[in-house]
Amino acid sequence: MSIAPRWAAVAATAAVLAVTTAGCSSDSGDGKSDAKADKGASATGTASPTGPDAAKGPSSSAGSGADSGDGSVPVGPGPQSSYTVQKQPAPGTCTYRYTTAKEPLPDPKCTPGATNPKVTPDTLKTTICRGGYTKGIRPPVNITNREKTANAASYGYKKSLHDAEYDHLISLQLGGDPNDPRNLWVEPPSPGHKDGAGPNNPKDVVETKLKNAICSGKADLRKAQQAIARDWTTALAAVGVKDDAKGRREGADADGE
Repeated sequence: MSIAPRWAAVAATAAVLAVTTAGCSSDSGDGKSDAKADKGASATGTASPTGPDAAKGPSSSAGSGADSGDGSVPVGPGPQSSYTVQKQPAPGTCTYRYTTAKEPLPDPKCTPGATNPKVTPDTLKTTICRGGYTKGIRPPVNITNREKTANAASYGYKKSLHDAEYDHLISLQLGGDPNDPRNLWVEPPSPGHKDGAGPNNPKDVVETKLKNAICSGKADLRKAQQAIARDWTTALAAVGVKDDAKGRREGADADGE
């Protein structure tokens, strides 16, 4: 009896097995979907839980809501019941920019900004336009102080941390995320600052004016967030808010250290 039929049957079986095996490869992204779970409480922390590429570090633009070129900014995880120290960009990998007036701006690769998903045009009255909202979502200093030290190394900032503000690029009163590392940077003092006087940055005044304009219906939330993430020194003009008087700093709602 010829053995050809037997070999034909063996070949057919091998082909079926090959197809079945190829169809069983797992999705490499599935194992990362639980990044929002326990982020750890070590001093170095972990990457922000903002998407499947969060492990690349906070300077990655591949996280959830990353800037796609349309002016949008990333969306952060939002307020947490318990905050943990977040991983910062590697030391020396971030570079400050400065305006012609020598005002500091962050590195857009390291600090593109990130928004609080709880703050939307429909929730303004119960979030940023409600007194005391930002105080209730602000991370504690035992978290932010450690992040500040690590972020100073990211930017190569070597002057006194007492005079630098660990700043939310999109402030809490503008719907910025409370503890996404993409929204926080060690902001050097502005020109004319007196050494040892502590943070006193004009960006805080801009933030308050934008917030007041949003809550009075004179400015769009998303446009204001995009404008201040791009350049806080031009944010008022970008959304059509007049800068003809000195603003006032709203203690509980202004971003401090």
